[in-house]
Amino acid sequence: MSERALEEIAVLSAIYCGAGQFEWTQRSDTEGNIFHIQVPVGESSGRKTVTLLFHLPAEYPSCVPGISVSCEQLTRRQCEDIKQSLLTKASALVSEPMVHELVLWLQQNAENITDVEQPSRHRGPPGRSEIHVDERVWTALLLIDHMRSKAKYIKTVEKWTWDLELTGRLFTGQLILLLLQGTRRNIKEYLHLHKSVKVDVDSAGKKCKEKMMSVLCERPLSEERKHS
Repeated sequence: MSERALEEIAVLSAIYCGAGQFEWTQRSDTEGNIFHIQVPVGESSGRKTVTLLFHLPAEYPSCVPGISVSCEQLTRRQCEDIKQSLLTKASALVSEPMVHELVLWLQQNAENITDVEQPSRHRGPPGRSEIHVDERVWTALLLIDHMRSKAKYIKTVEKWTWDLELTGRLFTGQLILLLLQGTRRNIKEYLHLHKSVKVDVDSAGKKCKEKMMSVLCERPLSEERKHS
């Protein structure tokens, strides 16, 4: 973990110093750092408290942080929209500490993000169909070539599935298979993480990305049930 990242976390803990506003839950030079920040968003009449969980990998700020969003006053879809908007914003800030800027950006733009889905509720059948497709549960079956650092690999997979609200089951017999269920958007994000983050080690013991993982199938759960 770079000195700049640690300095950023120290600054964040000083800024968000109210009761329950900041909690540092994991500190590791190799696994990265995990913390959450609670911030108010929206106008005073409809203000909501949003909890943002950030995972800063060891390579941060040279990469985008992992982000999870939760809020009791928002739907799961709205939280997902906020998360995707933050990740898009973060991709333009790589190479510099960005968490505080992301939080400020969210507070300024939250209403615009969470209002996006509202008009579609009043549309005709095409609009409703679009929402149905986004909300369907999808199933994906992945084939993993090998796991040299098995314990670390499994821990990383468990964290990603938890952060992305996916149901996952790992089979480690003769073949290593990973079954995922969740929204298609979250499954796509999982696949991106699995292929772009150093999740295993090579024969020399150095961290490496998963290049041999393949998707055996990916389809809506409803279709799967029709064939069962």
